Amino acid sequence: MSLLLSPTHSLTLNPHVHFSPSPLSMSILRRLTLNLRNHRRRRFATVSAAVRQDITVWTPAPLSEVEPAAESLFHVAIDVSDAPDLAASHTRAGQYLQLRVPDAPKPSFLAIASPPKLASASGVFEFLVKSVAGSTAEALCALKRGDVVELSQVMGNGFDINRIEPPEKFGTVIVFATGSGISPIRSLIESGFDACKRSDVRLYYGARNLQRMAYQDRFKDWESSGVKIVPVLSQPDGSWTGESGYVQAAFTRAKQISSPLATGAVLCGQKQMTEEVTSILVADGVSADKILKNF
Repeated sequence: MSLLLSPTHSLTLNPHVHFSPSPLSMSILRRLTLNLRNHRRRRFATVSAAVRQDITVWTPAPLSEVEPAAESLFHVAIDVSDAPDLAASHTRAGQYLQLRVPDAPKPSFLAIASPPKLASASGVFEFLVKSVAGSTAEALCALKRGDVVELSQVMGNGFDINRIEPPEKFGTVIVFATGSGISPIRSLIESGFDACKRSDVRLYYGARNLQRMAYQDRFKDWESSGVKIVPVLSQPDGSWTGESGYVQAAFTRAKQISSPLATGAVLCGQKQMTEEVTSILVADGVSADKILKNF
């Protein structure tokens, strides 16, 4: 039997009667509340991401040079002389930016290879770009001098060299780079970090072979600044007499760290390399705080 109430009737409740929700009702209520909170968090995160994306400032700039630097690697120079604020925002080696190419689906993140002083003095950003099939980088490497691309603001804190200063206290600095990871390392070396005032500065630079090793024409200048270059080839030809394999293995064979507490390191390249080198250095007594990365 059902109880029907007409609009003209009201149901009067005894104010002294206490109603307790069932455990099932409470469980449903908690789930509804949790789902609502999660929905609000997701919505907020989506809105926040959209806002962050929208605030990117893009600056058009023409290419001044696109030339092969090694097999599958290109030297790209971009004229930012008409964007002095952008040029001045490059203050430390290891910083990077986003680059957009017309008709490319998404921007590419690129480390700046030139030292900050080049941007401030000549209004130029230089990059070492690996051309990967189907990527924005490939589209960039196919452009010509005078073609216009778009650059974001300069990002990142770069390599915090202050953590391995003064040079008299940190006489040993071991630098590791693989492939296009040599790009921000070039910026560091040519920016200067008092290598000539340190007793032992080595660069372990890994590539598949000499044809894939960029900046060989700069090695002489780098060594004259106090950096010993140790090329390491993972797939050398039969005439190669230098170090072979991976840079972490080459370093392990050499070691020669006389004072771990007076040692710093700089790493850029493949994730496996950076992780293994970090483990080796820390195990040898080098402070993790003195192992610099640009990300």
